[in-house]
Amino acid sequence: MTKNKRKNILFINFGGLGDEILFLPSIISVKKEFPNSKITLALEKRSKGITSLTDIIDETLFANIKGSSKYIELLKLLFKIWFKKFDIVVCSGSNKFISIFLFLTFIKKRYGYNSGKLSEILLTKAVPLNKNQYAASMYHDLVREITKINTELPQINIERKETILNSVLIHPGVSLLSVKKGMIKTVPADIWAEVVEKLADKGKQVILAGGPDDEAVIKTIVDKVPQEKFTNMYGKTKNLKELAELISSAETFICSDSAPLHVGVALGVKTYVIFGPTDDKKLIPSNGKVIPIKAQNCNCELYPCLWERRQTTCENLDCLKIPSDKIVSMISN
Repeated sequence: MTKNKRKNILFINFGGLGDEILFLPSIISVKKEFPNSKITLALEKRSKGITSLTDIIDETLFANIKGSSKYIELLKLLFKIWFKKFDIVVCSGSNKFISIFLFLTFIKKRYGYNSGKLSEILLTKAVPLNKNQYAASMYHDLVREITKINTELPQINIERKETILNSVLIHPGVSLLSVKKGMIKTVPADIWAEVVEKLADKGKQVILAGGPDDEAVIKTIVDKVPQEKFTNMYGKTKNLKELAELISSAETFICSDSAPLHVGVALGVKTYVIFGPTDDKKLIPSNGKVIPIKAQNCNCELYPCLWERRQTTCENLDCLKIPSDKIVSMISN
C-alpha cells in the first residue's frame, strides 16, 4: 500500500464511549501511516461524543446494533458503505457474523479478528484475538498488518486547562446503561460521600463532576457533605469535551471504571480508579500514572468476572467492599 496515495478507510467499532477512546490508537497509527487518508468511523449513536475529543475522524456512520432491529440497522449500514467506495475496513467485532458482514462490504482490504475458518477465508487478515492485554493494545493488533507504527495510548485533542494545585477531581458515576443491565462497577454513593468529606478534611481542594447518568450518586453526596467542603461542577460541563477540559485541570483524578477513566489516561493526568468485577490489567496501561483501587480481601472464586465469566455482577459484590479510608489513604500518600 502506497503511503502518499489517498486512502478511504473505514473503522467499525460498536462499543461504548470508553471502547471508542480505547480504539483511537489504532486509528491514529493508520492515519500516521497514510496521512492523506480519509477516516470514517461506524459506531453507535450513544458513543458519538468521541468526535468532540479528536480531529482524526472525518466522517461518522451510525448503526444501533443493540436494539431489536439490529439486522435492519446493519443492512442500512451496508448500503451506506457500498456508496462510499472504501479501500480498507478494520472492524473490532469478534462475532462469527462479522467476517461475513465485512465480506459483503466488497471492500478490497478487510481486517478483523479470527473467529474461525470462515474468517480466515473471507478476511484479508484474520487477526488472533488476545484479550489478555491492555484493551488498546488488543484493538491495535488489528492494524499491525497495515502499519508498523505503534500508538500505545489514546490521544485526544482538546484545549488543556491550567492545573489547579492540590486539587482532586471526583467523577463517581458509571453509565446508566450498565446499571440497568446489572453491571455494578463502583462503590455505593455513601462511600463516595465519605471520600469527598475526608479528602476535604485533609486539605484537598475537592471538585465534584458528573453527567446526566450520575444524578443519583451526586444527589447523595450533596445531601451528605457540607457544600463548603467541595466545588460542585455537576451539570456545569455540558458535553464530553468540557468534561475532558475539566479533567485536564486536575492534579489528581479519581473515578469509577467508566469512560472518564480513559479520558484521564489520554490526558496523562494521575488517575485513581475504583475496580470491582472488571479486570484492571485489561483496562488501564501499566505506566504508573493510573492506579487501581481494589478490595483487599475479595474471596470470590470468579474474580474478576464481568464479561469474562458473567454478563452481570453478583449480589454479594465482595469485590466492591472498599472502605473510604482505603481510598483516601491511597490518594493522600
